[in-house]
Amino acid sequence: MEKDESGRAPERASGRASGYSPVAKSLALMLLGAGIVTAGGQVFNAGGQPSTNAPATTEVFWDNGFWNNNSEAPAPEAGAQTAQVPGQGTPLAIAPSVSSPNVIADIVREVGPSVVRIDAARTVQNNVPPIFQDPRLRQFFGDSMPTPRGEQVRRGVGSGFITSADGQIITNAHVVAGADQVDVTLKDGRSYTGRVMGADSVTDIAVIKIEASDLPTVALSNSDEIQPGEWAIAIGNPLGLDSTVTAGIVSATGRSSRDVGVPDKRVDFIQTDAAINPGNSGGPLLNLNGEVIGVNTAIIQGAQGIGFAIPINTVQRISSQLIQNGRVEHAYLGIQMVNLTPELKQNINSNPNRPFSVEAESGVLIGRVMPNSPAAQGGLREGDIIVAIEGQPVRDSSTVQQAVERSTVGQNLSLTLRRDGREQTVTVRPGNLPSQ
Repeated sequence: MEKDESGRAPERASGRASGYSPVAKSLALMLLGAGIVTAGGQVFNAGGQPSTNAPATTEVFWDNGFWNNNSEAPAPEAGAQTAQVPGQGTPLAIAPSVSSPNVIADIVREVGPSVVRIDAARTVQNNVPPIFQDPRLRQFFGDSMPTPRGEQVRRGVGSGFITSADGQIITNAHVVAGADQVDVTLKDGRSYTGRVMGADSVTDIAVIKIEASDLPTVALSNSDEIQPGEWAIAIGNPLGLDSTVTAGIVSATGRSSRDVGVPDKRVDFIQTDAAINPGNSGGPLLNLNGEVIGVNTAIIQGAQGIGFAIPINTVQRISSQLIQNGRVEHAYLGIQMVNLTPELKQNINSNPNRPFSVEAESGVLIGRVMPNSPAAQGGLREGDIIVAIEGQPVRDSSTVQQAVERSTVGQNLSLTLRRDGREQTVTVRPGNLPSQ
């Protein structure tokens, strides 16, 4: 079940109430901020523990970016050639030629100096319970008693790219999360101390500032225009291997956070098969014009050729707010939603404990309204079916989430609902997404 960032997983109405794609049921997503996944990393179960009738949920492994010091097919593009397979009537698409056989090398030579390495460090306290820190207990427990270790420094490596000549750098929020110190190293070897101007965990975007001038910068593309099958180039520092270049294609666009397995994020991802690994986080994904189309962010653990990047249009919107305000406001309604299906309808209507019944067989069903939320204050109810937002039809919960995200905190938002067999319009004023 999709949720409007309420911080809690919804109750499951049936075995298929969640609307999760089959892929997202069995994949683990790993953020790429460090060379390894820490043994103590948090594990989040998307949607909570399933019932015996519920689908398997996604285990999402969040790499905190640190480790311990001690340890479908698109039509061919215009100009593309086709080849006929003997005995068959269906032509095969052949990749369009490029003007230079070294086009990728040329792009890397141009863009490479704008890609940086980010080393982040944070100090953490040991987790030995205070009772075991009393030295008088050693006479009873001897060497078997846990030994206090005091403070420990954990370090991680990520990537970023320079967007302004005076030192503004884009990276992922998880690369610098909790960091006491951020060091930025340019390709030419120059090193600077970085200051985090702002980080947004909801979209996983952060902006770092270094004190420098006349720095090389990247060019940005319009990520709304990219199509599956286009070439994609990644530059970053995977596993500490500086300035690594890989290439592939854009495998898909518009992968929702629910599809990927991170329903708490508000991002539609670009999927690519360009090889990316831990340490690539925050680095650029480029097109054949050398323009940034996305920020490499995550991979599916154990998979090959499946990586995800945040579209640069989203990055620009978030980073501009971080630079100006140091934070980002995300519009919030306070509802939990599910994509309605005939099966779900039957399960709801056959449950005598449900406070509502459903007549429609499709749409976005509100399964829960959070108390004291903007949705509750606006009169939304459990069992309402969202038909349109601001007059624009919505097809699924992801579309609703996107429409809410594009709205403005404190300004009226019109929702068309189907309630008790009739359509009606209500007005809600989104609030700011509460801190998680």
